[in-house]
Amino acid sequence: MAFTFAAFCYMLALLLTAALIFFAIWHVSILIKLQPNWGDFEHTDTRRILVLPEYLIHVFFCVMFLCAAEWLTLGLNMPLLAYHVWRYMSRPVMSGPGLYDPTTIMNADILAYCQKEGWCKLAFYLLSFFYYLYGYVEFKNTIFEYVNVVFNTLSFKN
Repeated sequence: MAFTFAAFCYMLALLLTAALIFFAIWHVSILIKLQPNWGDFEHTDTRRILVLPEYLIHVFFCVMFLCAAEWLTLGLNMPLLAYHVWRYMSRPVMSGPGLYDPTTIMNADILAYCQKEGWCKLAFYLLSFFYYLYGYVEFKNTIFEYVNVVFNTLSFKN
């Protein structure tokens, strides 16, 4: 059985997208807890921790699919990668590597924007998960068909 690098990329992307879905759910739940009726300030520190792993995993996806020459998949991931770069470069000035300043996140407009961002990322990661599952199955079937054709041509020659 042949196993291509592209199939490996899709398989690894499936596993890591599950982690990104978890990060997006955590993001949304933390921001819901920050709404004015909850009044919980301690969750902004935990959200700072999850920003860089999320961004680094997504950069890793893009590099993997670039090396595997999966141009459509790379093209689908590039807008979110560009948004991540823009979002991190335009973050508030802080001493740490996070995105959310505890004083500005309590603004209702900023909090609503961050919640919409979290829901959109969750939807993107869910759609990506099923796309990567399709890509993995498709590559696996293509390889099986190729091996079957090669085996049949070799068996007729003997």
